[in-house]
Amino acid sequence: MSSSTPSTLRTAAALALAAAVSLGLARFSYALLLPAMRTDLGWSYLTAGAMNTVNAAGYLLGALATPLALARVGVRRVLLAGSVSAALMLAAHGLVGSDAALYALRLATGIASAAVFISGGLMAARLVGSDGAARAGLILGLYYGGTGIGIVASALLVPPLVALAQPHAWQWAWIALGAAALLATAITARGTRSLDAAPAPASARTGFRPRDFVFGLASYTLFGLGYIGYMTFSVTLLREQQLGSGLITVFYALLGVGVIASSWLWAGLLQRWRGGQPMALLNALLAVATLLPVVSAHPLAGFASGALFGGVFLSVVASTTALVRHNLPAAAWPAGIAAFTTVFAAGQIVGPSLVGWLADGPGGLRAGLAASAGVLALAASLAARQRPLPAG
Repeated sequence: MSSSTPSTLRTAAALALAAAVSLGLARFSYALLLPAMRTDLGWSYLTAGAMNTVNAAGYLLGALATPLALARVGVRRVLLAGSVSAALMLAAHGLVGSDAALYALRLATGIASAAVFISGGLMAARLVGSDGAARAGLILGLYYGGTGIGIVASALLVPPLVALAQPHAWQWAWIALGAAALLATAITARGTRSLDAAPAPASARTGFRPRDFVFGLASYTLFGLGYIGYMTFSVTLLREQQLGSGLITVFYALLGVGVIASSWLWAGLLQRWRGGQPMALLNALLAVATLLPVVSAHPLAGFASGALFGGVFLSVVASTTALVRHNLPAAAWPAGIAAFTTVFAAGQIVGPSLVGWLADGPGGLRAGLAASAGVLALAASLAARQRPLPAG
């Protein structure tokens, strides 16, 4: 272990809170809010899914725009500006009640989330470079596993506020999420000052050829399509299966703890393999986790599903950064990370509305989540065909 490791890990932990804001608070908290919002606002499953589809469309726009911002402004500034913007927009969700305003906020939040997640992933990759390769899997896992902190925070904040006996109680939960995001952003700003750097040179946007990663990119597109259906509707399915608020909180907290633990669970796998093997294994496990609440309504099946899904899904994201880092020079990392984020966002656009449309049919949410599991299994088979690039 290098002498810089403790400092590096502290910086990685501060970066992890950016991931907590980008995905844990700004996106995945919606699953906990959806049942109350759907009842209060009279939504169909298609409308409920469309809210996350719009959010994913914003994420795609952000993924396309972020590389341009990185070249002009600088990585850390993009991260902090996006994180503050996401926090303010989360709080704004609690100040509106119309579908049109909520669609607009979900779109804008998606744009900010992409800026945070891409810039944070690039900073984590650079942090790996500053500390040597031995801790690469752990550092990347810590960053992406930070999403679990946001998920656990959501599980602790949202259900008690949604349960308040007053109209539109879900609005207070959005405001609380915004406040939590601002606090996390402040900690990230303080803990990443050593990573402040000039804008990336133009060469940072060259050297990545999509044809070299065609199977990885295809797999990651399907991962985006498949996983988001689970993260949007799993809580709603469990509520339909008569799980109480306390058990729902346990389920979502288990999912978040699984995400945090994934930093250590899969660090060696991400460091050891240069091809698509980690992505293949992780997608296959996600398919199993997604099927568990479909085939059984027992609470233990739900808990096992949440723990397994949480322990795996953000490591799929980390596996793409590891794939880019293993196979490309540092100058090409921004372009590589942005390309994977873009196809990921494209898959997420389709997923929520597709699952919602299926759920409005005779098969209900079980049919929608079963379709998600099938997509994830196909993602696993494609990832297995991704080979590492020749050295040099």
